[in-house]
Amino acid sequence: MNNLSTILLLTIVGGVIGWITNILAIKLMFRPINPIKIPLLNIEILGLIPKRKKEIAKNIGDVVANDLLSIDDLLNEALDDESKNNITEHIKSKARDVANEKLNIIPAPFRMMVSPYVDDIINKEIGGAVENIGVDIISMAKDKININKIVEEKINELDLEELERIIISICKKEFKHIEILGLVLGGLIGLVQGLIVILL
Repeated sequence: MNNLSTILLLTIVGGVIGWITNILAIKLMFRPINPIKIPLLNIEILGLIPKRKKEIAKNIGDVVANDLLSIDDLLNEALDDESKNNITEHIKSKARDVANEKLNIIPAPFRMMVSPYVDDIINKEIGGAVENIGVDIISMAKDKININKIVEEKINELDLEELERIIISICKKEFKHIEILGLVLGGLIGLVQGLIVILL
């Protein structure tokens, strides 16, 4: 076998080994899903994600709640100025309907005199009341809603195969880059080995 063939063969073999090694490394993140025991060595083999699912779920929950999406962000988005105005107008409309219904028992001339005062009270009081209710709702929601726990529970409820499918669909491109990087690095190592064999 001439020198060029040796270098080419070792480069190809090194590339294939690097590529297969990285494919196996990615697979072993998820597989085996159920523990496999090797009796003679007293070793249990389990994929990284199945083995540490609870810990991963907790860490993702913490990252989502602390760095990506706080309860304040959610509530501020839900209770923006437009929403508060819509709620205020809706409550004013309902309060007017109730007031008009109750005022129907009063004779018309008195009702005409009282209606502007009732309307004025509704307009003045309800805006402030909605603002206070909004503050109370935010305060109660902060006490009741725990984003960390919600995310953690949702991840823990996922079937491991479903979790694997989600992670692979999100990181498909990155995993492909890791496989190609294994091929390239393995090929470079094979090339260096081939050069060393020839030079020695």
